[in-house]
Amino acid sequence: MDRTRREFIRKTSTGIAAYSLGGLLPAFSARSYKNIIGANERLLVASMGVNSRGLAVATNFAAQKNCEVLHVCDVDSRAADNCIGAVEKIQQKKPIATPDFRKALEDKDVDALIVTAPDHWHAPAALLACAAGKHVYLEKPCSHNPNEGEMVVKAAAKYKRVLQMGNQRRSWPNVSAAIAELHAGVIGRPYFAKTWYTNNRPSIGIGKEVPVPAWLNYDLWQGPAPRKPYHDNLIHYNWHWFWNWGTGEALNNGTHMVDLARWGLGVDYPVSVSSTGGRYRYQDDWETPDTQVINVEFPNKSLLTWEGRSCNGKNVEGQSTGVSFYGENGTLTIESGNSYKIHDLKNVLVKEVKNERPIDARNLTSPAQELDAYHIQNFFDGIRKGTPLASDITSGHQSTLLVQLGNISLRSGHTLHIDPQNGHILNDQLAMKYWSREYQPGWEPKI
Repeated sequence: MDRTRREFIRKTSTGIAAYSLGGLLPAFSARSYKNIIGANERLLVASMGVNSRGLAVATNFAAQKNCEVLHVCDVDSRAADNCIGAVEKIQQKKPIATPDFRKALEDKDVDALIVTAPDHWHAPAALLACAAGKHVYLEKPCSHNPNEGEMVVKAAAKYKRVLQMGNQRRSWPNVSAAIAELHAGVIGRPYFAKTWYTNNRPSIGIGKEVPVPAWLNYDLWQGPAPRKPYHDNLIHYNWHWFWNWGTGEALNNGTHMVDLARWGLGVDYPVSVSSTGGRYRYQDDWETPDTQVINVEFPNKSLLTWEGRSCNGKNVEGQSTGVSFYGENGTLTIESGNSYKIHDLKNVLVKEVKNERPIDARNLTSPAQELDAYHIQNFFDGIRKGTPLASDITSGHQSTLLVQLGNISLRSGHTLHIDPQNGHILNDQLAMKYWSREYQPGWEPKI
C-alpha cells in the first residue's frame, strides 16, 4: 500500500480509485495521509522562465488553491528571486530555487512543468518534461518551427502526458459562447475570418556586444539555439524579434487570434499560405517583420487573414486585437477582451455581449489573470479527471503552424502550397529549409 504521491496522481488522472477516503491507511501517519489526500486536490508544479509573462503565469498558478509552485526555474537570478518572493507571499510557502529546470524534472514530487521561457525553448523543454513523466502547460507558441510542433504532439501521445497550450482565450466564457453561436449558425456559414494585432513598440536600437551579466546564465538561456554573442538589447523581451530565438509578432501575438479564427471556421490544415511584410518602421537590429499580412486559404472555401502592426497602434474595429467572422447572414466580432458583437448584413448591431472585467490586450505580463485561471483549472481537470482540454497540443500545433507557415512564406518570398491532410509544404525545397532549424551541437531535441 506504500505508494508514492506521483503514482496516486497518475492513477486519479486515469480514473482509477487508488485509496479509500473513509479512514487512515495502515502505512501512513496522519500527516502523510494529509499529503496524499492533498495530492488529489493540489498539483505540484515547476515554473520555467519567470520574468514578465512568466511571473504572471507562475503567480496565477500559485493563486490556485489546488496548486503549489514547488520549483522556480530561471537563468536570470534576479527574475527568480522576484518570483520566489511573489509566490511565497501568495501560497505562504517558499518555492525551491532551481536555476536549471532539468533538475526540477528529476523531482518525483513534480506533477507538471509550466514553460514560459523564450520561444526557442518551448518545444525542447516540453519534450524533456514529457520524457520525465511530467504534464506540461506550454505557453504559445507551442514550438519555434513546424518540425518541433510535430515532435511535441508525438511526445504527448508516446508518454501519455496532458499537454495544454497557453492560448487562454479558448477558456474565456464569452469567447467560448461566441464560438458556440458561430457554430450554431448565427451568421450562417462563416467563410472569412480577419484577425489583427496592433501596438506602438519603440525601436530596439543597435545593440553592443558586451560581457554577459553576472546574474545571467547565457549558455543555458540559449540552450538548443546556435550560439550568438550577447548584446545589450536582447534580454529581456527583444529576443522575440530575432529569428535565432524568437518567432516575431505573428507567433508572439498572432497565434491567439489566428487560433480563434481557425476554431470558428472549423478548419484544420490549409491548402495555401502567403505572406508579405518586413521591418518597415525603424532601421535597427529587429529582424522579424514589424508589419505583416498573412493569408491562409482552406479546402472548404474559407479564408483567414492576420494583420500585424507592431509599430502603429491604430485600432481595428475599435480594438487593439481581435477577430471578425464574415458569413452568409452577418458578422461576428470577438474583441480583445471577453466580449463579442454580432451585426447583420445591413451592419445593424443585433447582439452585444460585454466583458465584466477590464482587459488590456497590450499588457505584456497579465492582461486577464482571472479569466486565465479558467484555462489553468481546465489543465488541472485534464490531469486529475481526464477532462478534455480547451487547447490540447494537437489543436495548439495546428494553430501555431498556420502562423509559422506565414513566416515561412514571407522568408521564402512566395506562396506555399500545403497538403490539407497534414499541413506539410508541397514540392518546395526553399521553403522546407525553414521547416526545422539548426541546433547547438549536443542540444538537439528528441522524443
